[in-house]
Amino acid sequence: MATATMTATRATVANVQRPSLWDMEISAGKKARLYRMLYQFGPCNGTLMLLPIDQGLEHGPVDFFDNPDSLDTDYIFRLGIAGRYSGVALHVGLAEKYYPKYAGRIPLVLKINGRTCIPSEAQAYSSLTGSVEDAVRLGADAVGYTLFVGSPAQDRDIATLNAVRVDCERYAMPLIVWAYPRGEAIEKKGGRDSLYAIDYAARVAEELGADVVKINLPKGTSTDSPKPYPSLSTDEFAMAQKAVRSAGRCLVLFSGGSKLDDQDLLDKVETCMKAGATGLIFGRNMWQRQWDNALAIGDRVHDILKRYGTPERS
Repeated sequence: MATATMTATRATVANVQRPSLWDMEISAGKKARLYRMLYQFGPCNGTLMLLPIDQGLEHGPVDFFDNPDSLDTDYIFRLGIAGRYSGVALHVGLAEKYYPKYAGRIPLVLKINGRTCIPSEAQAYSSLTGSVEDAVRLGADAVGYTLFVGSPAQDRDIATLNAVRVDCERYAMPLIVWAYPRGEAIEKKGGRDSLYAIDYAARVAEELGADVVKINLPKGTSTDSPKPYPSLSTDEFAMAQKAVRSAGRCLVLFSGGSKLDDQDLLDKVETCMKAGATGLIFGRNMWQRQWDNALAIGDRVHDILKRYGTPERS
């Protein structure tokens, strides 16, 4: 029985279609930087496992109460190295203060826009906090930009993203877009976590020039969403696969969100990877755990990612 189950699992994994680095029509500089994250760090098999620590700006210090050690950014970098992550994502102030000690030992993703959670999200917009030039100066392998799809401020947001995209092309810096549906109009069409909203956000990210897109796992469909979304499957795997397909040739990262228990986290990883994701970007689900538990659950995530790798080209 065990042998039959393993055979079925291998067949399922083998049938997964996901874009690889070799499918991407990008510059040599972008390809070299992505190669480091995909094949020289983390699982080293064409999958990604990123550790973000941008929550201090986005959510405030409240996220660090579960594990006070995580308030120290040195702790995050040490966890990223010990846990064999593909990179750490953070803002310029933390990168300047902490990354020089770890440069070359783990890739850096510089997050170059952000906002606090204090104002209403009705006018959601993340101002620039850094630049692509900062990323080059700091030795980053990618930049991250949050785009609020559907926000009343999306005209400014898209224009700012376009300027960032142009700089990314100039400096051969991979662009990771945090594609987040937000705003009253989104809520009226089913909500930010609906399949419609996340599917749309994934497509927008590709249309606007992302190399990698970060999205949340859809939580369902809604009768308020445009047709045919209300009639589509609410199976978690089917919804994840739909969003991955809408991202086209972008590599897709699924967000971890708020902290899950161990089994729910592992089930989420399996679903996302089976659906065609390139990897995960899990922050609170990792550094809110105590050190030994964070390393242990990270090892189990690595075990899953091992089954979904893409071989290097010979």
